[in-house]
Amino acid sequence: MSEVRIAAELRSEFGKGAARKIRRADKVPAVLYGHGTEPRHLTLPGHELLLALRTANVLIHVEGAGVDELALPKGVQRDPIKGFVEHVDLLLVKRGEKVTVEIPVTVTGEVIGSAMVDQQLVAVSVEAEATHIPSGVEVDVDGKDVGFAVSAADLQLPNGVTLAGDPEALVLHVVAPQAAELPAEGEAAEAAEGEAPAEAAE
Repeated sequence: MSEVRIAAELRSEFGKGAARKIRRADKVPAVLYGHGTEPRHLTLPGHELLLALRTANVLIHVEGAGVDELALPKGVQRDPIKGFVEHVDLLLVKRGEKVTVEIPVTVTGEVIGSAMVDQQLVAVSVEAEATHIPSGVEVDVDGKDVGFAVSAADLQLPNGVTLAGDPEALVLHVVAPQAAELPAEGEAAEAAEGEAPAEAAE
């Protein structure tokens, strides 16, 4: 489990104008909450936070300004065009505490012949200890043929990690190639050209 230390400053100014001023200084407004405590409004360094958020479910050790806490990002707002972080909500966690998070599902291996993998879920919800959240779960489809299917209950989760979502949810299945059932683009165009307009046929 990745843990990143990030220095924090207390935030005393609020509103859109104050937020823009913070972002111009390459910093990010944040709120730290949880465990029945009063929300704490912080400012975090933008570059360090952006690097940390590249890891799914990164555990952030927030330090400074009277704060020394572990937290998980639970709400990240990004600029829709430029992609930089505009605001982040941080959920307080304790070592040994169980949390519910989503982890990515990665497919490995090659299926037989022309069969194809139809992946229905790219992430699953699990419960894990806050400082031991897995980076993801893999599904091996090597040598599998049409008809092979994996449900959430079939996933091989690490020790201490349990499924939190629907165990019957379909994660993926192996199917026959659909392209073979459809006419090629050129053939479809030729067929369309050969059809007489309804008005001309009358």
